[in-house]
Amino acid sequence: MTITEHTELVRRLADDFTALQEAVLARMNGICAPEIAAALDHASLTGPLTVVLAHADVLARGAVRRAELSARLPERLRHLRAHARKVRRARSQAESVYKEQRARRLAGRSRPVDTLELRVARRAFPAAYAEALRQELRARGLPDGTPQAPESDLARWAWERKTAGDELPAPVRALRDCDDDAFVQALLRDAREEENPYLPHDAVVERWSRHARVALAWGRYAIGQAERDALACSPAARRTRLDALDDAYQDTAVLAARAREALLRATELHDRMQACLTAGPFAELIAQCRAAALARFADTEPELWHGVRELTVRHQAHCREQADGCPRCHRALAAALADAHPADADEDGDADGDGDGYGDGDRPTATVPADGDRYAVLADLPDTAVVAVADAAVGDESALCGYGWAAEDGTTGYGDSLASSSGEAEAIGICAAALSLLEHHEDAPVVLLCDSTEAVDAVDTALRSADPAAAHRTLLFPESRRLMDRLVRHRHRVQVRWLKGHIGHDLNETADAFARLALRRAGGRIPPSAARREEARILRSLGSGAGPLSAAA
Repeated sequence: MTITEHTELVRRLADDFTALQEAVLARMNGICAPEIAAALDHASLTGPLTVVLAHADVLARGAVRRAELSARLPERLRHLRAHARKVRRARSQAESVYKEQRARRLAGRSRPVDTLELRVARRAFPAAYAEALRQELRARGLPDGTPQAPESDLARWAWERKTAGDELPAPVRALRDCDDDAFVQALLRDAREEENPYLPHDAVVERWSRHARVALAWGRYAIGQAERDALACSPAARRTRLDALDDAYQDTAVLAARAREALLRATELHDRMQACLTAGPFAELIAQCRAAALARFADTEPELWHGVRELTVRHQAHCREQADGCPRCHRALAAALADAHPADADEDGDADGDGDGYGDGDRPTATVPADGDRYAVLADLPDTAVVAVADAAVGDESALCGYGWAAEDGTTGYGDSLASSSGEAEAIGICAAALSLLEHHEDAPVVLLCDSTEAVDAVDTALRSADPAAAHRTLLFPESRRLMDRLVRHRHRVQVRWLKGHIGHDLNETADAFARLALRRAGGRIPPSAARREEARILRSLGSGAGPLSAAA
């Protein structure tokens, strides 16, 4: 094959989604023509390969799920599962290749090298240098980012200056200006009806990437609903329901591919933004800011600056790479200085410096020690409080989830629902457990423990604000929002706290076991009789077999 023919083949594969996917799957199965296999290795196809494999991955798992629900022959099911595993491995490998290629591309970019003194000061004393740089940026009227990364907003600032005045097409402006719900609906129409050619525009591609996961979650929601409908009827009567499940998987496969494409395009935009800072007038401006920040650092921290200056001068006198600016020497020099001045800054994210990782005023947590009294962390609660632990389990492609809970008084429960994430599933478990306990304990305060910080934060925020909408970032689906609406009415009697998971806490282990049982039951992966036996086994392991009965939702 000539170079021209090879180039044309690469271009055709890049432009034809179906042809590219067929070629990738053929190579995966060892039946790909040599010239096509060579074309697939072209650098320009590294990103598109991850897109088509994201699509193929969802379809392969959908084929497995349909076979499971339609009682296909075991041999056919084994073949489909083996194919799905191969697609998943190919997808993982393609994404790794893409990351490696991008890392090499970024590493090969030429960029100005800062002075050795600046690099050493910045690495050895990051907090002091960052504060000096923020002051310099503010003095020049430039965005000063965050305390840890003062330059984090400069790339966007430079890009906006460069693109200022560009006229946006009306459909792009509509996508940019609509609210989040309308934007997600646009993404769903893009997948289910007709591809929107304006989503890749620079003005909206970042928004597309941020909200693609939400749209994908709604695809998984449709799969979960279709699974429930199929499981509600006998295998002989499932054909129509399974066709609906196929449709849901087809839509979700497109959503997965578009989500991956959005990520690639947003990443490419960020790379172009960063490139603005490495050449031309913006690069010169950044260099001036850094040099001025180093001067501020020297003025405010003369002792530290003296150490930096003395060490770098001594090093440069003998370094063989001194002529090149000592491009790699700053790490070792900074480490030596940091060891000599350990109190420069608290960099562990502990806002109040007490070593607990949280600032004053943060939410209370129930951190159970690995040994000793497991309930000592609840010593501030009244004796009448009812304490329970909630947990959840989520599936892969479907939004079906299971939740379980176990209380100190021996009461347990489990059920299933639909969730967009593990955080939402855990929040559902918290709400369901709390509502059940509130019903059975009319006057007692109820305390729910959970090992998901996202779920605890979401529920706690909604309870404290008396506003269920405060948790809507985590609670996407109507099922969880209805539960939160009900729970907020009892906010004065309910607390939720974080509990470190999987350290042998009896109630946590029981809740986890019930959640996994609920998920298997919801997906039709365990017969009712086996589910009852598993429930009895879990209760015996808790030691509450003679206590109150489990309440399976």
